[in-house]
Amino acid sequence: MEIWNHTLASEFILVGLSDHPKMKAALFVVFLLIYVITLSGNLGIIILIQGDPRLHTSMYFFLSSLSVVDICFSSVIAPRTLVNFLSERRTISFTGCTGQTFFYIVFVTTECFLLAVMAYDRYVAICNPLLYSTIMTRRQCMQLVVGSYIGGILNAIIQTTFIIRLPFCGSNIINHFFCDVPPLLALSCASTYISEMILFSLAGIIELSTVTSILVSYIFISCAILRIRSAEGRQKALSTCASHLTAVTLLYGTTIFTYLRPSSSYSLNTDKVVSVFYTVVIPMLNPLIYSLRNQEVKGALSRVVERITVRV
Repeated sequence: MEIWNHTLASEFILVGLSDHPKMKAALFVVFLLIYVITLSGNLGIIILIQGDPRLHTSMYFFLSSLSVVDICFSSVIAPRTLVNFLSERRTISFTGCTGQTFFYIVFVTTECFLLAVMAYDRYVAICNPLLYSTIMTRRQCMQLVVGSYIGGILNAIIQTTFIIRLPFCGSNIINHFFCDVPPLLALSCASTYISEMILFSLAGIIELSTVTSILVSYIFISCAILRIRSAEGRQKALSTCASHLTAVTLLYGTTIFTYLRPSSSYSLNTDKVVSVFYTVVIPMLNPLIYSLRNQEVKGALSRVVERITVRV
């Protein structure tokens, strides 16, 4: 009960990425450009998949679901960051901060689960092609996507609950550009051991379970590809997996570096740079990764361009 006697901070100040006016102006332009590309790229993927009947398969249903998550993920972070680049007073209320943390955890966790689901989808398509349409029904795909969101929401509820219960009676300056969990824990004036263990355990369970699922899927996929006799068949199977593996490597590499380390090794300045990559850059790159190496997506895009050209 003693911790509840501490004064709780009503607002926080986000340090951001730089205090230099010229650097802030340059970062504003860069972040705005990235955010616009993220929105247009992911919306373009969603519209393209919905508008082309040839892309109405489970693989592209999951890809459009990933684009929705990337739009939401980026929108939780980018708008507030853009405002702070132009504002002298970079404050955020306690409610706004915990809300940003909650939705950030929801979407980053959901993305991890979705990437594991997409690996399973590729496993079924390559290893059991005759049963693919029977296994990956519309209902099954919906259940997998909804399950990914439920996992993200549950993780966010648990972690945010522990953050809300912490007292913030000292400094209210967050050495970050958004309300991430590690910098918030660093501000608490009470022991954060339990919260850190919860963070580490949940992150470890989610990362380990999804990475294991992805690795097992790709072990079976690799064995199946080696049994394909034609070079064209192997190339087609590899091309559908290469984009997914690139997205997995980018997201998991940065999140594991950020969250699966002992608190003694945290460097908030380093984490800020890494966080820019997985909160802002990766949502922009995903549409490019999945479209540039995918012949079906490029074919659908070319058909749209042809229709527009004919009408003009």
